Amino acid sequence: MISHSNLVLIGMPGSGKSTVGIILAKRTSHDFVDTDVLIQSTQQRSLQAILDTEGHMRLRAIEAGVLQNLQLQNHVISTGGSAVYSDAAMQNLKRNGTAIYLDVSLDTLRSRITDYESRGIAKRPEQSFAELFEERVILYRRYADIVINGDGLNQDDVCKAIIKALAQ
Repeated sequence: MISHSNLVLIGMPGSGKSTVGIILAKRTSHDFVDTDVLIQSTQQRSLQAILDTEGHMRLRAIEAGVLQNLQLQNHVISTGGSAVYSDAAMQNLKRNGTAIYLDVSLDTLRSRITDYESRGIAKRPEQSFAELFEERVILYRRYADIVINGDGLNQDDVCKAIIKALAQ
């Protein structure tokens, strides 16, 4: 059984990190934090506002700083999709956490994401969703301790799969 205190959800926007995170926290008696919300509250503006005024690299730097300084115990942590661009941030999260990659196909993500251009996604301005997906999948797999395939599963089923994987 994996015994790290935190459960760290990584994956693409639309993979279910926030929704699954809340349910998983309830089922495992953990607190919950969504790092995108944390960034927005510390910056006092939306992710999209940061992107619009300072660009995707600045958003990634802000996110990396927030994640590198995060010191939590017994939390489910829903990360932003770009958390994996910072090795230092991921190493901090994994120090006391199990990284769980919510692996969802590009087709499923496309059916869930209808606001790609205004969602606050840290990407190059000209980068398509497919290109972003291809770039990030490699990083998600690199940092994942557990991979959960979420295609065709609802949030409850994803939580059950995570809990089962943690027990093994």
